[in-house]
Amino acid sequence: MKVGFIGLGVMGQSMAGHILEAGHELFVFNRTKSKANNLVEQGATWLDTPKEVAEAAELVITIVGYPKDIEEVYYGESGLFAGAHSKSLFIDMTTSTPSLAVQLADKGKELNVGVLDAPVTGGDVGAREGRLAVLVGGHEADLKKAKTVIDTFAANVTHFGEHGAGQHAKAVNQIMVAGTMLGLAEMMTYAKTAELPLDKIVKTIGSGAASNRSLDNYGPRIIQDDYTPGFFVKHFVKDLKIALDESKKMELELPMTELAHKLYTQLAEAGHSDEGTQAIVKLWWDGEFNG
Repeated sequence: MKVGFIGLGVMGQSMAGHILEAGHELFVFNRTKSKANNLVEQGATWLDTPKEVAEAAELVITIVGYPKDIEEVYYGESGLFAGAHSKSLFIDMTTSTPSLAVQLADKGKELNVGVLDAPVTGGDVGAREGRLAVLVGGHEADLKKAKTVIDTFAANVTHFGEHGAGQHAKAVNQIMVAGTMLGLAEMMTYAKTAELPLDKIVKTIGSGAASNRSLDNYGPRIIQDDYTPGFFVKHFVKDLKIALDESKKMELELPMTELAHKLYTQLAEAGHSDEGTQAIVKLWWDGEFNG
């Protein structure tokens, strides 16, 4: 299949690589062109605008940073909708708002173009290993068309309902991750202060009732002072804000998520926006905590 991919960041690079390795013809665009060099060397075709990607491909996947970036990629003068054709299917895998997902789908309907919201979870490791979870909103028939491509980088693909449902499901995911990341930061801080061996703590706690994905992925990185992003702090702040905004619309109170948003905002303001979410421990370890 002719596949377009826009957004070659921490996760997008690996996802696009899996698509190429599976034998699909790949067309790529990224705001920073140099990030496409590796894929182009492997056989992908660089195109200068999202519009050109849409014109060349049957299916286009986007995974960018923020809702404003999605709007630029889709609605811009040289955006995807400007290059849409009768065979087009667009899949936005960015974590965004349910309302924007519905807007994209409505615009696609006007143009007779399929659009899915399908945010992913699993981080950089899941992307590299091809075992991401994909949370899908939109028409099942469109998902069926895209499944062969999505399966190149995903281990679990779940359809949650109509347009916007995928984004709601991702908000649920981020709410849970927020809790485990705060727990990770506090347990590591407690263990360090009590002068316990952190490597033994991570190994032992990870084999018991407190085991969780955040501990497995990020505990060893914290011990090694590795704060490179599997997922950016700045993007987690954005995601938690979306979850809180949607919860308010539903008249829900989410105090733990509110605390996580507050602390991750502090972390970003302290200069750690471009580090991985495991850097939350620095609020305690570097004396920057302001609870």
